[in-house]
Amino acid sequence: MLYSQVPAHEKRRLFRERLVSGELLRLPGAFNPLSARLIERKGFEGVYVSGAVLSADLGLPDIGLTTLTEVAARGGQIARMTDLPALIDADTGFGEPMNVARTIQTLEDAGLAGAHIEDQINPKRCGHLDGKAVVDESTATKRIRAAVDARRDADFLIMARTDIRAVDGLEEAADRAKALVDAGADAIFPEAMRSLEEFAAIRAAVDVPILANMTEFGKSELFSVDQLRDVGVNIVIWPVSLLRIAMGAADRALDTLLEEGHLTSQLGHMQHRADLYDLIDYEGYNHFDTSVFNFDVRR
Repeated sequence: MLYSQVPAHEKRRLFRERLVSGELLRLPGAFNPLSARLIERKGFEGVYVSGAVLSADLGLPDIGLTTLTEVAARGGQIARMTDLPALIDADTGFGEPMNVARTIQTLEDAGLAGAHIEDQINPKRCGHLDGKAVVDESTATKRIRAAVDARRDADFLIMARTDIRAVDGLEEAADRAKALVDAGADAIFPEAMRSLEEFAAIRAAVDVPILANMTEFGKSELFSVDQLRDVGVNIVIWPVSLLRIAMGAADRALDTLLEEGHLTSQLGHMQHRADLYDLIDYEGYNHFDTSVFNFDVRR
């Protein structure tokens, strides 16, 4: 009932343990707290909170318009709804190194299990768009050092994302990844890799966990979990997939409503009321107040 009973520090500890084990952890992107609960129920190992999704949810493009307050608030709402660890996109850290430090402590307080900080210039853009620009190595490593120095829970995962592959090539991406690990990064997110061989090259360059971003309609081919595991990837995210599917379904439903004047033909595509009530544990609230839940849900 209500929220997860697992403390944030315990989620972080367990997340770290699973990463050390070498298994590949699957983190679908949650576009709201309810979808995070569904991700947990389906048996995934974690939840991802995408900056692109958070921006889109506000009707904004993913170009650095969201604020730390907005990101931390939404991330906290999602993290508290599930027993799973939640990894969040913290963009460039919302400013200079001191801002990065504040970002990490704010996200810790919000109950997140980890965050990634990227090396794009600020304001940034979606990692799978052309025309990106990255900061120099000194600036990138200062961001990561600030993040590492600021955290109070040693199990909070500091992940460094590098977008340099699209700007200067794979060799520079491997070198940047090494520098970010030397600066204290616990894991590396090499953005917009184009092949399994490129993931393997990053894997060979660093001895920390690496993440694969399997976003649709981007620069990376959509590899399977097994393919990514075989080249040594430790975490895979599908950041925008559930939002895209949900919005596609909503678009089609609205067209049906305009064309047919009702949604009878769409009932088979909807989550049933009974399934929704089960997912939000409506019946569990009955233990506190029978006036809240004192009825049967008929299919």
